[in-house]
Parts: sequence; structure tokens; C-alpha cells
Amino acid sequence: MRWVDVKDSLSEFWYDFRRQKSGLLGIVLLFLFVFTAAAAPILTSPDIPEKWQGFWLDNPKNVPPTWINALSSQKMATHLAITGDELQNLITKTDSEYLIKVSYNNEYDIPPQDIVIKDLAGDASGGKLSISVMVERPDGRKITLLENYKFSGSLVLQLGSHPQVRDNLIKWIKSEGIYVDPIQEFQYKTLMDATKVIFGELNENILEAPTPLTGTYTFTILVNVPEGSSVSFENAKIIFTGRTYGKLGTDFKGRDLLAGIIWGSRVSLVIGISVAVFSVIVGIFYGVTSAYLGGWSDELMMRFQEFMASIPSLPILILMGAYFGGHIKLWQIVVLLVLFGWVGIARVARSMALQIKEQTYVEAAKALGAGTGRIIFKHMVPQLLPYAFAQMALSVPSAVLSEASLSYLGLGDPTAVTWGQILHDAQVAGAAVNGYWWWVIPPGLAIALVGLTFVLIGTALDRVLNPRLKRL
Repeated sequence: MRWVDVKDSLSEFWYDFRRQKSGLLGIVLLFLFVFTAAAAPILTSPDIPEKWQGFWLDNPKNVPPTWINALSSQKMATHLAITGDELQNLITKTDSEYLIKVSYNNEYDIPPQDIVIKDLAGDASGGKLSISVMVERPDGRKITLLENYKFSGSLVLQLGSHPQVRDNLIKWIKSEGIYVDPIQEFQYKTLMDATKVIFGELNENILEAPTPLTGTYTFTILVNVPEGSSVSFENAKIIFTGRTYGKLGTDFKGRDLLAGIIWGSRVSLVIGISVAVFSVIVGIFYGVTSAYLGGWSDELMMRFQEFMASIPSLPILILMGAYFGGHIKLWQIVVLLVLFGWVGIARVARSMALQIKEQTYVEAAKALGAGTGRIIFKHMVPQLLPYAFAQMALSVPSAVLSEASLSYLGLGDPTAVTWGQILHDAQVAGAAVNGYWWWVIPPGLAIALVGLTFVLIGTALDRVLNPRLKRL
């Protein structure tokens, strides 16, 4: 019979809740956040938290998302990395040479930032290895960018800034009959944007303001291996460093901001829900206990509650952050937020418990000899559960915002990927001043959206569970 009553109560609750459109929207948003947090290792990579503090050397720095091209009059090159099996399939071996042919379709107004040949491992026991790089342009012209460049060990070549590449481009331009001012030639060799020249039309302005030449470029990479030496392409990469990257762009370390937003949802949900649950539990039991005991115990407990309520929480959290060396671990943040989060809940719970205390069934339990603990836990606290559930949902946004505030001030956990930490890095790097909007807006919107989600759910719960707010 008891199970039937519970089932009927749940059915009645769901019937009332689904009439709250805002609550249903909150449930949908909550499901999306939970799914994103749970699937973070699959949606991105399991090692994101470990590698987040380092530099992502293969990625471009401070570039916007790729979809910005749809809103811009000029298309910027997207990031392209050729690795693994894709690269292995492009390699042809002869007697002492390896030939790699890479086709790149340039359909952009602004070409890649750089062309990088990376992690080509050579053992020079029989003599140094050498590498040459040529490119055939869509207009049929061929340029030798690099010729017999000697190397051993792990090779990292940045063609866009390589001195020999710049020298060879100047020689090629001259050989095509284009005049190069001798006075400015040294400056060109020092400051030239080589990729814009490689991907530019051959005309009088190719060094000053290159016009993009679209079409397919074929890069030929020739690696000469002397007898007795060896080369490994196992970890090799050919990277066309883009001027746009991914769905949300990158920051000053080249980190994928989408990965940071996805992993940040885990921290926000864990901290927000944990703080809300523990704060409500502590506040409910503290308020009910104070109301039931009454007398001097009630007075003493309420004076302590008022003392805690008078303490400004954020300055104290900042001082605690300084005490812990400027960085607070996530579990410490939860404890500190709970320490200040139960105060207001306890006051409301006490006022509700004072009314429940006068009910007949509580007096009957006292007359039958029920102990204080039994009356509080069994007869009084269950009556406050509707308020508790609604308050849990409504307390999550403030907890999320508090954690984000600490991280933004540089006092959060530096080893965790959080939205506040992303905003802190953006502030340090001057993202707002430099116009890196993709670094600031997404984490800010994510924080606001989590807050909106739980406000919608909490408001709906309050309307359903509080008889005075039910809509007829």
C-alpha cells in the first residue's frame, strides 16, 4: 500500500511538473549538460585535463573558429594536419630517398600562417640526412623552397620563417623578372610573410601586398638518407597552420577552447550540485533542530547563524585562497562554499519548522516518548523536502558563479579545466582588448546557461511543490 501511495504521489508530481514549460526546458538543458559532462572523454580526448596547462604546439595561436568564414568577406585558411596513416600513404621510397607528395587546395583569401614539417626522426650514423622541399603552384610555376637542408635527430621545420625559404623566394621572384629594390631586400628576407608569397599571384606587389592565388598546390618533400643512416616517419606531421581552428577557436597557448568548454561543464556541475545539496542538507537540519529545541538553544544557534550571515563570503574566500598559496583545490572550494551557503536556508527552515512543531502529530510523537532525533528526522524534516528540492536547484547558480569568480581572480584550482580558469587566462592575455571574442563569450555564456537551467528547474519545482504558488 505504501508503494502505491508513493507511485501515486510521483505520478501527481509529474503531471503538475510537465505543465510548467519552463521546468521542462530546464530539464532538457540539464540533460544536455549532463550528457556533455559524461561524454567529455569521447567528445574530445581523455588526456585534456593533463595537457591543458601546457602549450599545444601543433595548433595555431589566438585564431577564431572556422565558421567565422561564413560571416566574413574574406575567407581565412582552416587548420590542416596530415599525420598517421594518411601521411604514410603519401610516402614513396626509392634506393636512398623518401618522396612525399602533398596536395593542398588553397581556396582562401588569407593563406595558412605557416607550413610545418615536424617530428621527422633521423639517425645520422652514416652521415647527415638532408631534406628538400619544392612546390608546384596552380599557375604551373615551380619553386624550390628548401634544398639539401642537413639535419639529424628530431626535425622541426617552419617553412614560413625559415631564412633559406625566404632567400629562395626572393631569387625566384627575381628570376621571373620582378624588380626587387636592393635597399628593401634585406627587410624582405627578415620580415617577409613567406606563406603569403607562396600562395600569392606573381605580380609587382607580391612582396608588399600579395593577391591570393587559389587552386591546388603540390608540395614535394624529398628526404635523402645516406647509407648507414635511417629515418622514421612514425610520428611525423605535416601541418598547414590555419588562421581559423575548430568550432570555438584557440587561445594564446593554442588550446582548443571547445575542449575546455566541454571539460569545464564537469567541474561546474560537480561543484554546483555538491555545494547546493550539502548546503541545503546542513541548513535544513540546522534550522529544524533550532526550532525544535527552542529556548536558549534556539537563541544561541540563531545568534551563530546571524554571525555567519554577517560575514562577506567572497572576501573571505579570497583570503582563504591567498592562505592556500593562491590556489584552492576543488574540494576545498566545495567546503568553503558550503560553509557560507547554509546560512540563509537555515533561517527559512527554522521559520517553517516552528509551524510544523505545533502540529498534532508532533505533539503525539512527544507524548508517545519519541526521542528528539526521531521527531526531527522522521516527522519534521520530511515536511520540508519540497522546499529543500526547490532550494537545491536554485542554489546551484550561485555556487557555479562563486567558483567561476575565484578562478577568474586566479585563486581556483590551476590543475582543473574550468570556465572561470578560461576567463582568467583570457583576462591575463588581454583577450577583450585584442578582440579575441571567441575566448571570452563562450565560457561566459556557458556559466549563464547553467544558471538559467537550474533557475528554470527550481522555479518550476517551487510552483509545483509550494501549494501557495500552484497555478489553478
